[in-house]
Amino acid sequence: MDMVMPKPMDADIREFLDKFDFSSCMVCGTCSNGCPITDTPGMEGWDTRKVLRMLAYGMVDEVVESNFPWLCTGCGRCSYSCPMGIDIPAVMGHMKSLRDRDKVPGTLQQGMVNNVETGNNLAIKKEDYLVGMAELGEELAEECPGFYVPVDKQDADILFFPNSKEVYGDFEDQFWWWKIFYTARENWTVPSEGWEAVDWALFTGNYEANKTLAKRKIDFMKEHNISRMIMPDCGGGSYGCRKGMDKCVMEDPNNEVGFTYLYDYLLQLIRDGRIKLDKSVNAGKRFTWHDSCKHGRELERHFGKGYFEEPRWIINQCVDDFVDMTPNRGLNYCCGAGGGMWPMPYEAESAWHARYKYDQIKRSGADVVVVGCSNCRDQIMRRIPKFYTDYKYEVKYIWQLVAESLVLEEWDADMIAKGQAEAKAQWEKLGIDITDVEY
Repeated sequence: MDMVMPKPMDADIREFLDKFDFSSCMVCGTCSNGCPITDTPGMEGWDTRKVLRMLAYGMVDEVVESNFPWLCTGCGRCSYSCPMGIDIPAVMGHMKSLRDRDKVPGTLQQGMVNNVETGNNLAIKKEDYLVGMAELGEELAEECPGFYVPVDKQDADILFFPNSKEVYGDFEDQFWWWKIFYTARENWTVPSEGWEAVDWALFTGNYEANKTLAKRKIDFMKEHNISRMIMPDCGGGSYGCRKGMDKCVMEDPNNEVGFTYLYDYLLQLIRDGRIKLDKSVNAGKRFTWHDSCKHGRELERHFGKGYFEEPRWIINQCVDDFVDMTPNRGLNYCCGAGGGMWPMPYEAESAWHARYKYDQIKRSGADVVVVGCSNCRDQIMRRIPKFYTDYKYEVKYIWQLVAESLVLEEWDADMIAKGQAEAKAQWEKLGIDITDVEY
Protein backbone atom coordinates (compact mmCIF):
# COMPACT_ATOMS: atom_id res chain seq x y z
CA MET A 1 0.00 0.00 0.00
CA ASP A 2 1.36 3.39 -0.98
CA MET A 3 1.92 5.82 1.86
CA VAL A 4 -0.20 8.97 1.76
CA MET A 5 1.89 12.07 2.36
CA PRO A 6 0.32 15.35 3.48
CA LYS A 7 0.18 18.02 0.78
CA PRO A 8 0.91 21.72 1.20
CA MET A 9 -2.27 23.74 1.56
CA ASP A 10 -3.31 27.24 0.51
CA ALA A 11 -3.06 29.57 3.51
CA ASP A 12 -6.69 30.79 3.26
CA ILE A 13 -8.02 27.25 3.07
CA ARG A 14 -5.87 26.19 6.00
CA GLU A 15 -7.14 29.15 8.03
CA PHE A 16 -10.73 28.10 7.34
CA LEU A 17 -10.19 24.40 8.09
CA ASP A 18 -8.25 25.20 11.27
CA LYS A 19 -11.56 26.39 12.77
CA PHE A 20 -12.79 22.79 12.81
CA ASP A 21 -9.84 21.12 14.54
CA PHE A 22 -9.67 17.98 12.42
CA SER A 23 -7.26 16.54 14.97
CA SER A 24 -10.27 15.95 17.21
CA CYS A 25 -11.77 13.55 14.65
CA MET A 26 -11.72 10.05 16.15
CA VAL A 27 -12.17 8.40 12.71
CA CYS A 28 -15.08 6.51 14.29
CA GLY A 29 -17.25 6.56 11.16
CA THR A 30 -20.38 7.84 12.87
CA CYS A 31 -20.65 10.56 10.21
CA SER A 32 -20.58 7.98 7.40
CA ASN A 33 -22.91 5.49 9.08
CA GLY A 34 -25.64 8.09 9.43
CA CYS A 35 -25.17 9.62 5.98
CA PRO A 36 -27.33 8.45 3.07
CA ILE A 37 -24.69 9.59 0.54
CA THR A 38 -22.40 6.69 1.43
CA ASP A 39 -21.78 4.51 -1.66
CA THR A 40 -23.92 6.67 -3.93
CA PRO A 41 -23.85 5.05 -7.42
CA GLY A 42 -20.92 6.58 -9.25
CA MET A 43 -19.25 7.54 -5.96
CA GLU A 44 -18.60 4.05 -4.60
CA GLY A 45 -15.88 4.06 -1.98
CA TRP A 46 -16.53 7.67 -1.02
CA ASP A 47 -17.99 8.61 2.33
CA THR A 48 -17.81 11.48 4.78
CA ARG A 49 -15.06 9.99 6.93
CA LYS A 50 -12.87 9.45 3.86
CA VAL A 51 -13.41 13.04 2.71
CA LEU A 52 -12.47 14.42 6.13
CA ARG A 53 -9.27 12.37 6.11
CA MET A 54 -8.49 13.58 2.58
CA LEU A 55 -8.81 17.17 3.75
CA ALA A 56 -6.67 16.46 6.79
CA TYR A 57 -3.97 15.32 4.37
CA GLY A 58 -4.31 18.43 2.24
CA MET A 59 -6.16 16.74 -0.64
CA VAL A 60 -8.38 19.78 -1.11
CA ASP A 61 -8.26 19.86 -4.92
CA GLU A 62 -9.34 16.23 -5.12
CA VAL A 63 -12.39 16.94 -2.94
CA VAL A 64 -13.31 20.20 -4.73
CA GLU A 65 -13.09 18.54 -8.13
CA SER A 66 -15.28 15.62 -7.02
CA ASN A 67 -19.07 15.56 -6.90
CA PHE A 68 -19.09 14.70 -3.20
CA PRO A 69 -19.65 18.21 -1.77
CA TRP A 70 -22.53 18.72 -4.22
CA LEU A 71 -24.14 15.41 -3.30
CA CYS A 72 -24.03 16.48 0.35
CA THR A 73 -27.45 17.91 1.22
CA GLY A 74 -26.07 19.74 4.25
CA CYS A 75 -28.63 17.89 6.35
CA GLY A 76 -26.36 17.90 9.41
CA ARG A 77 -27.15 14.37 10.53
CA CYS A 78 -23.39 13.69 10.56
CA SER A 79 -22.58 16.60 12.86
CA TYR A 80 -25.65 15.96 15.03
CA SER A 81 -24.22 12.52 15.80
CA CYS A 82 -20.49 13.34 15.70
CA PRO A 83 -19.06 12.77 19.21
CA MET A 84 -16.69 15.71 18.66
CA GLY A 85 -19.31 18.01 17.08
CA ILE A 86 -17.34 18.83 13.92
CA ASP A 87 -19.43 21.07 11.66
CA ILE A 88 -19.17 18.91 8.56
CA PRO A 89 -21.88 20.71 6.50
CA ALA A 90 -19.90 23.96 6.86
CA VAL A 91 -16.80 22.19 5.55
CA MET A 92 -18.72 20.81 2.55
CA GLY A 93 -20.21 24.23 1.89
CA HIS A 94 -16.74 25.73 1.79
CA MET A 95 -15.59 23.07 -0.65
CA LYS A 96 -18.44 24.21 -2.90
CA SER A 97 -17.24 27.79 -2.65
CA LEU A 98 -13.84 26.75 -4.01
CA ARG A 99 -15.29 25.36 -7.25
CA ASP A 100 -14.92 27.65 -10.29
CA ARG A 101 -18.24 29.40 -10.78
CA ASP A 102 -18.58 28.19 -14.36
CA LYS A 103 -18.32 24.62 -13.05
CA VAL A 104 -21.12 24.87 -10.48
CA PRO A 105 -23.54 22.04 -11.40
CA GLY A 106 -26.87 22.74 -13.05
CA THR A 107 -28.77 26.01 -12.68
CA LEU A 108 -27.65 26.99 -9.19
CA GLN A 109 -25.08 29.57 -10.21
CA GLN A 110 -27.30 31.23 -12.81
CA GLY A 111 -30.24 31.26 -10.41
CA MET A 112 -28.10 32.90 -7.73
CA VAL A 113 -26.88 35.53 -10.22
CA ASN A 114 -30.47 36.14 -11.33
CA ASN A 115 -31.53 36.65 -7.73
CA VAL A 116 -28.77 39.17 -7.00
CA GLU A 117 -29.34 41.06 -10.25
CA THR A 118 -33.13 40.85 -10.71
CA GLY A 119 -34.51 39.96 -7.29
CA ASN A 120 -35.54 36.37 -8.02
CA ASN A 121 -34.03 33.07 -9.21
CA LEU A 122 -35.96 32.93 -12.47
CA ALA A 123 -35.43 36.58 -13.50
CA ILE A 124 -39.19 37.16 -13.62
CA LYS A 125 -39.84 40.75 -14.63
CA LYS A 126 -41.36 43.11 -12.11
CA GLU A 127 -44.39 43.85 -14.30
CA ASP A 128 -45.10 40.15 -14.86
CA TYR A 129 -44.82 39.50 -11.13
CA LEU A 130 -47.18 42.35 -10.25
CA VAL A 131 -49.73 41.37 -12.89
CA GLY A 132 -49.63 37.83 -11.52
CA MET A 133 -50.25 39.05 -7.98
CA ALA A 134 -53.17 41.16 -9.19
CA GLU A 135 -54.69 38.32 -11.22
CA LEU A 136 -54.42 35.73 -8.48
CA GLY A 137 -55.70 38.19 -5.89
CA GLU A 138 -58.76 38.86 -8.03
CA GLU A 139 -59.34 35.12 -8.37
CA LEU A 140 -59.12 34.45 -4.64
CA ALA A 141 -61.38 37.43 -3.93
CA GLU A 142 -64.27 35.41 -5.40
CA GLU A 143 -63.95 33.04 -2.43
CA CYS A 144 -62.59 35.63 0.01
CA PRO A 145 -64.38 38.93 -0.74
CA GLY A 146 -62.21 42.00 -0.21
CA PHE A 147 -58.95 40.06 -0.56
CA TYR A 148 -56.00 41.46 -2.50
CA VAL A 149 -52.22 41.02 -2.36
CA PRO A 150 -50.75 44.05 -0.55
CA VAL A 151 -47.46 45.14 -2.14
CA ASP A 152 -44.88 47.41 -0.45
CA LYS A 153 -47.35 48.24 2.30
CA GLN A 154 -46.09 50.68 4.90
CA ASP A 155 -46.24 49.74 8.61
CA ALA A 156 -47.25 46.12 7.95
CA ASP A 157 -47.02 43.64 10.81
CA ILE A 158 -45.87 40.75 8.61
CA LEU A 159 -43.58 40.62 5.57
CA PHE A 160 -43.93 37.53 3.40
CA PHE A 161 -41.65 36.24 0.63
CA PRO A 162 -43.06 34.08 -2.19
CA ASN A 163 -41.11 31.35 -3.95
CA SER A 164 -40.29 31.97 -7.63
CA LYS A 165 -41.59 28.55 -8.65
CA GLU A 166 -44.99 29.57 -7.29
CA VAL A 167 -44.86 32.92 -9.04
CA TYR A 168 -43.75 31.21 -12.27
CA GLY A 169 -45.86 28.06 -12.36
CA ASP A 170 -47.41 26.67 -9.17
CA PHE A 171 -49.59 29.78 -8.93
CA GLU A 172 -52.41 28.57 -6.71
CA ASP A 173 -49.99 27.18 -4.12
CA GLN A 174 -49.91 30.77 -2.87
CA PHE A 175 -53.60 30.65 -1.96
CA TRP A 176 -53.01 28.67 1.23
CA TRP A 177 -50.98 31.36 2.97
CA TRP A 178 -53.27 34.04 1.57
CA LYS A 179 -56.37 32.34 3.00
CA ILE A 180 -54.67 32.18 6.39
CA PHE A 181 -53.79 35.88 6.25
CA TYR A 182 -57.35 36.70 5.14
CA THR A 183 -59.02 34.70 7.90
CA ALA A 184 -56.64 36.06 10.56
CA ARG A 185 -57.25 39.66 9.33
CA GLU A 186 -53.48 39.97 9.09
CA ASN A 187 -51.76 43.25 8.27
CA TRP A 188 -49.24 41.84 5.80
CA THR A 189 -47.33 42.64 2.62
CA VAL A 190 -44.98 41.33 -0.06
CA PRO A 191 -42.18 43.29 -1.75
CA SER A 192 -42.49 44.55 -5.32
CA GLU A 193 -38.80 43.75 -5.87
CA GLY A 194 -36.30 41.39 -4.25
CA TRP A 195 -39.15 39.08 -3.26
CA GLU A 196 -37.44 35.69 -3.76
CA ALA A 197 -37.76 33.29 -0.81
CA VAL A 198 -35.01 30.90 -1.91
CA ASP A 199 -31.30 31.47 -1.29
CA TRP A 200 -29.18 29.57 -3.80
CA ALA A 201 -26.14 31.55 -2.61
CA LEU A 202 -26.14 29.24 0.42
CA PHE A 203 -26.21 26.19 -1.86
CA THR A 204 -23.32 27.42 -4.01
CA GLY A 205 -21.09 28.52 -1.13
CA ASN A 206 -21.25 32.20 -2.11
CA TYR A 207 -20.78 34.02 1.19
CA GLU A 208 -21.02 37.56 -0.17
CA ALA A 209 -24.20 36.91 -2.14
CA ASN A 210 -25.73 35.26 0.91
CA LYS A 211 -25.12 38.44 2.89
CA THR A 212 -26.37 40.62 0.02
CA LEU A 213 -29.69 38.78 -0.14
CA ALA A 214 -30.17 39.06 3.63
CA LYS A 215 -29.30 42.77 3.66
CA ARG A 216 -31.89 43.35 0.93
CA LYS A 217 -34.59 41.97 3.24
CA ILE A 218 -33.33 44.01 6.19
CA ASP A 219 -33.31 47.24 4.18
CA PHE A 220 -36.84 46.65 2.90
CA MET A 221 -38.15 46.11 6.41
CA LYS A 222 -36.53 49.27 7.68
CA GLU A 223 -37.68 51.36 4.72
CA HIS A 224 -41.29 50.24 5.16
CA ASN A 225 -41.30 50.07 8.98
CA ILE A 226 -42.38 46.42 9.06
CA SER A 227 -42.59 44.63 12.42
CA ARG A 228 -41.62 41.07 11.48
CA MET A 229 -40.81 38.92 8.49
CA ILE A 230 -41.78 35.28 8.23
CA MET A 231 -38.56 33.40 7.54
CA PRO A 232 -38.92 31.76 4.10
CA ASP A 233 -40.20 28.19 4.18
CA CYS A 234 -37.42 26.80 1.94
CA GLY A 235 -34.85 25.21 4.25
CA GLY A 236 -32.00 26.93 2.45
CA GLY A 237 -33.98 30.15 2.20
CA SER A 238 -34.71 30.37 5.92
CA TYR A 239 -31.36 29.03 7.10
CA GLY A 240 -29.49 31.10 4.50
CA CYS A 241 -31.38 34.23 5.47
CA ARG A 242 -30.66 33.64 9.15
CA LYS A 243 -26.96 33.13 8.42
CA GLY A 244 -26.79 36.22 6.21
CA MET A 245 -28.69 38.37 8.69
CA ASP A 246 -26.36 37.32 11.50
CA LYS A 247 -23.39 38.49 9.43
CA CYS A 248 -25.11 41.81 8.77
CA VAL A 249 -25.87 42.33 12.46
CA MET A 250 -22.28 41.51 13.40
CA GLU A 251 -21.12 44.26 11.04
CA ASP A 252 -23.73 46.73 12.27
CA PRO A 253 -26.12 46.09 15.21
CA ASN A 254 -28.58 48.49 13.57
CA ASN A 255 -29.30 45.75 11.03
CA GLU A 256 -31.28 43.83 13.66
CA VAL A 257 -34.88 43.30 12.49
CA GLY A 258 -37.84 41.30 13.75
CA PHE A 259 -38.61 37.87 12.35
CA THR A 260 -40.66 34.79 13.12
CA TYR A 261 -40.67 31.23 11.86
CA LEU A 262 -43.77 29.89 10.16
CA TYR A 263 -44.34 27.37 12.98
CA ASP A 264 -44.36 30.04 15.69
CA TYR A 265 -46.62 32.19 13.54
CA LEU A 266 -49.20 29.47 12.82
CA LEU A 267 -49.11 28.21 16.41
CA GLN A 268 -49.81 31.70 17.74
CA LEU A 269 -52.69 32.30 15.33
CA ILE A 270 -54.34 29.08 16.50
CA ARG A 271 -53.73 29.66 20.20
CA ASP A 272 -54.95 33.26 20.03
CA GLY A 273 -58.14 32.18 18.28
CA ARG A 274 -57.42 34.31 15.21
CA ILE A 275 -58.16 31.28 13.05
CA LYS A 276 -60.45 28.31 13.74
CA LEU A 277 -59.89 24.79 12.42
CA ASP A 278 -62.20 21.88 11.62
CA LYS A 279 -60.63 18.43 12.03
CA SER A 280 -63.54 16.66 10.39
CA VAL A 281 -62.42 17.67 6.89
CA ASN A 282 -59.38 15.38 7.34
CA ALA A 283 -61.22 12.37 8.74
CA GLY A 284 -60.32 8.94 7.40
CA LYS A 285 -56.68 9.71 6.64
CA ARG A 286 -53.50 9.13 8.62
CA PHE A 287 -50.94 11.95 8.68
CA THR A 288 -47.21 12.00 9.40
CA TRP A 289 -44.62 14.78 9.64
CA HIS A 290 -41.26 15.09 7.87
CA ASP A 291 -38.70 16.92 10.03
CA SER A 292 -36.90 19.31 7.67
CA CYS A 293 -33.14 19.25 8.32
CA LYS A 294 -32.60 23.02 8.23
CA HIS A 295 -35.73 23.77 10.26
CA GLY A 296 -34.84 21.16 12.85
CA ARG A 297 -31.41 19.88 13.84
CA GLU A 298 -29.34 22.42 11.87
CA LEU A 299 -31.32 25.36 13.26
CA GLU A 300 -31.05 23.91 16.75
CA ARG A 301 -27.32 23.26 16.42
CA HIS A 302 -26.39 26.68 15.09
CA PHE A 303 -29.02 28.96 16.62
CA GLY A 304 -30.20 27.09 19.69
CA LYS A 305 -33.79 26.47 18.62
CA GLY A 306 -35.07 23.85 16.19
CA TYR A 307 -38.72 23.19 15.34
CA PHE A 308 -39.76 19.70 16.37
CA GLU A 309 -42.76 19.94 18.71
CA GLU A 310 -44.47 23.00 17.21
CA PRO A 311 -45.33 21.42 13.83
CA ARG A 312 -46.62 18.29 15.54
CA TRP A 313 -48.89 20.41 17.74
CA ILE A 314 -50.19 22.34 14.71
CA ILE A 315 -50.93 19.15 12.78
CA ASN A 316 -52.77 17.69 15.74
CA GLN A 317 -55.08 20.72 15.76
CA CYS A 318 -56.03 19.78 12.17
CA VAL A 319 -56.28 15.97 12.28
CA ASP A 320 -57.31 13.13 14.57
CA ASP A 321 -54.92 10.49 13.25
CA PHE A 322 -51.22 11.40 13.45
CA VAL A 323 -48.25 9.03 13.51
CA ASP A 324 -44.52 9.76 13.68
CA MET A 325 -41.96 8.38 11.28
CA THR A 326 -39.01 6.51 12.78
CA PRO A 327 -36.43 7.85 13.42
CA ASN A 328 -37.65 11.41 13.85
CA ARG A 329 -36.80 14.87 15.15
CA GLY A 330 -33.01 15.34 15.33
CA LEU A 331 -32.27 11.88 13.96
CA ASN A 332 -34.70 12.08 11.05
CA TYR A 333 -33.33 11.28 7.59
CA CYS A 334 -33.03 13.97 4.92
CA CYS A 335 -35.43 13.61 2.00
CA GLY A 336 -32.53 14.07 -0.43
CA ALA A 337 -33.45 17.51 -1.78
CA GLY A 338 -31.32 19.73 0.45
CA GLY A 339 -28.18 21.60 -0.47
CA GLY A 340 -29.56 22.37 -3.91
CA MET A 341 -30.01 18.69 -4.82
CA TRP A 342 -33.56 19.29 -6.06
CA PRO A 343 -32.59 21.59 -8.98
CA MET A 344 -29.15 20.07 -9.61
CA PRO A 345 -28.57 17.46 -12.36
CA TYR A 346 -28.20 14.59 -9.90
CA GLU A 347 -31.68 13.09 -9.90
CA ALA A 348 -30.60 9.44 -9.56
CA GLU A 349 -28.14 10.32 -6.80
CA SER A 350 -30.81 12.33 -5.00
CA ALA A 351 -33.21 9.40 -5.27
CA TRP A 352 -30.54 7.10 -3.79
CA HIS A 353 -30.24 9.52 -0.90
CA ALA A 354 -34.04 9.37 -0.51
CA ARG A 355 -34.22 5.60 -0.07
CA TYR A 356 -34.26 5.94 3.72
CA LYS A 357 -36.97 8.60 3.60
CA TYR A 358 -39.16 6.42 1.41
CA ASP A 359 -38.71 3.52 3.82
CA GLN A 360 -39.69 5.79 6.73
CA ILE A 361 -42.85 6.92 4.97
CA LYS A 362 -43.83 3.38 4.00
CA ARG A 363 -43.31 2.02 7.52
CA SER A 364 -45.40 4.85 9.01
CA GLY A 365 -48.50 3.68 7.14
CA ALA A 366 -49.45 7.31 6.57
CA ASP A 367 -51.76 8.49 3.79
CA VAL A 368 -50.43 12.06 3.91
CA VAL A 369 -46.91 13.35 4.52
CA VAL A 370 -46.91 16.91 5.87
CA VAL A 371 -43.85 19.09 5.22
CA GLY A 372 -42.65 22.60 6.06
CA CYS A 373 -40.17 23.16 3.22
CA SER A 374 -40.77 23.65 -0.51
CA ASN A 375 -37.72 21.59 -1.53
CA CYS A 376 -38.80 18.72 0.72
CA ARG A 377 -42.27 18.89 -0.75
CA ASP A 378 -41.06 18.71 -4.35
CA GLN A 379 -38.72 15.82 -3.55
CA ILE A 380 -41.22 13.76 -1.57
CA MET A 381 -44.15 14.51 -3.89
CA ARG A 382 -42.42 14.32 -7.29
CA ARG A 383 -39.02 12.62 -7.23
CA ILE A 384 -39.41 9.84 -4.67
CA PRO A 385 -42.59 8.38 -6.28
CA LYS A 386 -40.78 8.33 -9.62
CA PHE A 387 -38.15 5.93 -8.25
CA TYR A 388 -40.09 4.09 -5.54
CA THR A 389 -43.52 3.09 -6.75
CA ASP A 390 -45.09 0.48 -4.46
CA TYR A 391 -46.49 2.81 -1.79
CA LYS A 392 -48.82 5.71 -2.56
CA TYR A 393 -49.26 8.81 -0.41
CA GLU A 394 -50.16 12.50 -0.63
CA VAL A 395 -47.90 15.41 0.32
CA LYS A 396 -49.13 18.66 1.85
CA TYR A 397 -47.44 21.77 3.18
CA ILE A 398 -48.25 22.35 6.83
CA TRP A 399 -49.80 25.72 5.92
CA GLN A 400 -51.80 23.95 3.19
CA LEU A 401 -53.17 21.58 5.85
CA VAL A 402 -54.05 24.56 8.05
CA ALA A 403 -55.69 26.41 5.14
CA GLU A 404 -57.71 23.37 4.10
CA SER A 405 -58.87 22.95 7.71
CA LEU A 406 -59.86 26.61 8.12
CA VAL A 407 -63.30 27.67 9.14
CA LEU A 408 -63.34 30.48 6.59
CA GLU A 409 -64.96 33.62 7.97
CA GLU A 410 -65.76 36.33 5.44
CA TRP A 411 -65.04 39.94 6.22
CA ASP A 412 -67.93 42.25 7.02
CA ALA A 413 -69.20 44.72 4.41
CA ASP A 414 -67.03 47.60 5.64
CA MET A 415 -63.84 45.50 5.54
CA ILE A 416 -64.70 44.21 2.07
CA ALA A 417 -65.23 47.74 0.78
CA LYS A 418 -62.00 48.89 2.41
CA GLY A 419 -60.04 46.02 0.86
CA GLN A 420 -61.46 46.72 -2.59
CA ALA A 421 -60.63 50.42 -2.32
CA GLU A 422 -57.08 49.68 -1.14
CA ALA A 423 -56.59 47.22 -4.00
CA LYS A 424 -57.75 49.74 -6.59
CA ALA A 425 -55.46 52.47 -5.20
CA GLN A 426 -52.46 50.14 -4.94
CA TRP A 427 -52.65 48.75 -8.47
CA GLU A 428 -53.19 52.21 -9.95
CA LYS A 429 -50.11 53.44 -8.07
CA LEU A 430 -48.10 50.51 -9.39
CA GLY A 431 -49.33 51.00 -12.93
CA ILE A 432 -51.37 47.79 -13.11
CA ASP A 433 -54.80 48.08 -14.74
CA ILE A 434 -56.91 45.53 -12.86
CA THR A 435 -59.84 46.08 -15.22
CA ASP A 436 -57.79 44.23 -17.84
CA VAL A 437 -56.83 41.40 -15.49
CA GLU A 438 -57.78 37.94 -16.71
CA TYR A 439 -57.32 34.58 -15.04
